[in-house]
This record gives sequence, structure tokens and C-alpha cells, in this order.
Amino acid sequence: MGADYYESPSQRAEHVEHGTLPLGVGAHTTIRGAIVDKNARIGRQVRIVNQDHVQEANQEDLGFVIRNGIVVVIKNAIIPDGMVI
Repeated sequence: MGADYYESPSQRAEHVEHGTLPLGVGAHTTIRGAIVDKNARIGRQVRIVNQDHVQEANQEDLGFVIRNGIVVVIKNAIIPDGMVI
């Protein structure tokens, strides 16, 4: 995971104040066997583990796809707090 730009601590605080997710991965999030593309915003307590062992899925509207059982969080995706993939 990487980013095209840097969010300062004050910018991150602004996101929280406005109810949007800051850039990066939130607290208590588990990511296993996945690829996270650039500029992703992943909320708190998210589980990206492919717990149902799905082989193929196209959920770009939700910010991810699954190819050959590997979850790929797409560029600029926003994954809300508590989501399980």
C-alpha cells in the first residue's frame, strides 16, 4: 500500500471531524492475503480475509475485487468501518 500524497495529522483530524476516513488503514483492522492499491482509505475494525473463500468477485462499487481467491482493494477505494470481506 502506498499513497500519491501525504496527509498531515491536522488533515487526518479534519477527515474524522467531517465523518470521512483518513488515508490509510484504521485501528484494529485485519488484512490477510490481500493486495491494497494506492490511496486506499480503510476504516476501523475492518476484516479483509476472504473468510468465505470466494474465488472470483467484482465488487468495484464497494472498492474491491477478488481474483483467484485474492482480495484486491482498488486504487482510491473507501472501505467503511466494520466491513468484512
